[in-house]
Amino acid sequence: MSTVRINDDIKKEITPILDNLGISLSEAINIFLHQIKLNNGLPFNLRINGLVELNDGYGSYICEYGHLHDYSKFNIEEVEKDRTGKTYNNVEELMKDLEED
Repeated sequence: MSTVRINDDIKKEITPILDNLGISLSEAINIFLHQIKLNNGLPFNLRINGLVELNDGYGSYICEYGHLHDYSKFNIEEVEKDRTGKTYNNVEELMKDLEED
C-alpha cells in the first residue's frame, strides 16, 4: 500500500464531484494511474494557454501545446534566397514537384 499526499483544499473541492460520480478518491487515483499507463504519459496535454513569446528577436515562441518554435536557428536570408514562390493546391502537386527535383 502506498501513501499519497493531497492538498486538503483540492480534496475538499473534488470529494463532492467524486461522490456524484460514485467513486472514491482512491478509485479516482487508480483510474488516473491506469490512464497514464494506457497513454504512456499523462492522459491530457500540459500546455500554456496562448503563446509565450521568447523575445529572442527571431519570433520564437512556445505554442499552446507546449512545443518550442525556435526560429533563432534559421538564417532568414538563406530561407528568402531559397524560396521559389511556388504554391500548391494539394499534396499531390507538392509531391510531384519534389520528385521532379
